[in-house]
Amino acid sequence: MDTTRRAVLTATAAGLAILASGCNQTGGAAGGDAQLNALLDRISTQFLHEAPESATSLAVTEQKAGGRFKDRLSDASKEGSHRRLQLSQQAVADLQHLGRDSLSNAGKVSYDVVITALQQGNAASAFDYGGGATAPYVLSQLTGSYANLPDFLASQHTVASRDDADAYLARLSGYAHVLDQEIAVLNADAAAGVIPPNFSIERPPEQGEHGNKGAIPQLRGFIAGPAAQNVLVASFVQKLGSVDSISAADKNTLAQHAQTIVHDEIYPAYQRQIDALNALKPRATHDAGIWKLPHGEEMYAAALAEQTTTSMSPDEIHRMGLELCQSLTAEMDTIFKAQGMSRGTVSERIQQLFSRPDQMFPNTDAGRDQILAYCNQLVAQVMAVMPQYFGAQAHAALQIKRVPAYTQDGAPGGYYQNAALDGSRPGAYYINLRDTSELPKFTLPTLTHHEGVPGHHWQISIAQEQRALPFIRSALLGFNAYAEGWALYAEQLSDEIGLYANDPWGRIGYLKDAAMRASRLVVDSGIHAKRWTREQAITQMQGVTGDKRSAVVTEIERYCVWPGQACGYMVGRQAINRMRDSARSTLGQRFDIKGFHDAVLVNGSTPLSVTESLVNEWVASRQHG
Repeated sequence: MDTTRRAVLTATAAGLAILASGCNQTGGAAGGDAQLNALLDRISTQFLHEAPESATSLAVTEQKAGGRFKDRLSDASKEGSHRRLQLSQQAVADLQHLGRDSLSNAGKVSYDVVITALQQGNAASAFDYGGGATAPYVLSQLTGSYANLPDFLASQHTVASRDDADAYLARLSGYAHVLDQEIAVLNADAAAGVIPPNFSIERPPEQGEHGNKGAIPQLRGFIAGPAAQNVLVASFVQKLGSVDSISAADKNTLAQHAQTIVHDEIYPAYQRQIDALNALKPRATHDAGIWKLPHGEEMYAAALAEQTTTSMSPDEIHRMGLELCQSLTAEMDTIFKAQGMSRGTVSERIQQLFSRPDQMFPNTDAGRDQILAYCNQLVAQVMAVMPQYFGAQAHAALQIKRVPAYTQDGAPGGYYQNAALDGSRPGAYYINLRDTSELPKFTLPTLTHHEGVPGHHWQISIAQEQRALPFIRSALLGFNAYAEGWALYAEQLSDEIGLYANDPWGRIGYLKDAAMRASRLVVDSGIHAKRWTREQAITQMQGVTGDKRSAVVTEIERYCVWPGQACGYMVGRQAINRMRDSARSTLGQRFDIKGFHDAVLVNGSTPLSVTESLVNEWVASRQHG
């Protein structure tokens, strides 16, 4: 869901064969690659200049980011969006002017990866609502600066000097301005007929469901307490405490200044967002899909193209989901029967697992600590066997943290935040602990394998550590179907290498989550292309997964405001499986799982078509090597 996220890796021979495929160049290829790399550096610098939060998250230099960035936030206005689109369109034109013919094989891969990302992003951004086709609502239960900037400021903006502290205060004031920019976009979009669904603004009381309650309750909750106790102030005070170069008197002055900004600028801006959303409630409908929006059908096509990097139609995605739901349900049924559970539907038997005492954690802080400790044990277990299945090894540390309480109601069950490139901050796997009954023990291994190792943390860290890749590829660009497809493949791999050999309920958890990702194909296409209601989608997914209704509601309402994103997971996993099956069939005894994984990972995030080409190159090198 989204966020950009060091030692040089010792690549396998297979990985080096791919990365070095353009090393034996003619003078023309070398010159073409030099021009391409200079252009890619310029594009990445422009991106970071427009996205100072990403520059902070990655811990890059001011030179790489095109100037000072630590006291700025991204421009959230319509004008800012238009400027970024124009820069991206110019980058495409510059790449097309350069062309592919003068490039080495490695240069052609970089060219294809970058131009595909830009073109698909431009197509989605051409719909001038919110964040484009993939996030059409500037404010919802999941979208808007309130959903991510407080945690960014609290956990990623470091304070090690007076200059850092002053920059933090500048960003606090800037945050209030960003909130007001979003209100202007919200109102402009509403005038064009783009209004979030009523449940994403504030769930009507008659629905009486737990979990996400919409944007307004989350906004209210953030400003409910005294400014001095707000995370934006409390985290700043904590950071100041470790800065010896700032006097105690100055620390107090800085803390007071932060408190004043939060109380006098940010809290009123939050209230203005609440007021703006309240003003839209009479016009908001319960329709869940973007089919209702201007050019909704075209928007969904653009969203699917960007999120899956394929040309699959909504009907094709829907059919794939139904077929996978059926096969995964049958596999779970077999396991349940082997464990003596044969009565009721598979989803009903899953629901029984949710109430077993041996699967539950107390819904207390102590219980939440137990979950975090268990997830850390799972990471240690899988890390011990990674050298058996991967040549390239990730070196960045991984920290497991709970989703901040002020965003947990609308947040997904888990997500990943990249490590800083300079090693100053580890990767972070966030887990939503709002209600521990939503996370029984049997669900945690596969979630941890997805977000942590060998999933997102492993894949992203390996990409970031590839010094041979252009920076824009190793650290900036990401393709949803590749990243989420890999994370879902990582869940499957954990099963294949025997991590559930003595844990049938953990394997049920893995298959249940796979079935949920298959259900996503059904409900996402159902909501946005077949005009399903929110309630139809909830019923379908709960019938497949047996998950608690509150968790399913959060999932379905996520898909309503992030069209197409949920389809990338299973589309990507199935593509990687097809690549592996083809490689194994072609190579026979010469197939090497380490080499296959490195072929997929060491080139960073790519469109699925490029991933397949890279795997085919690896296969050819094994055939003739």
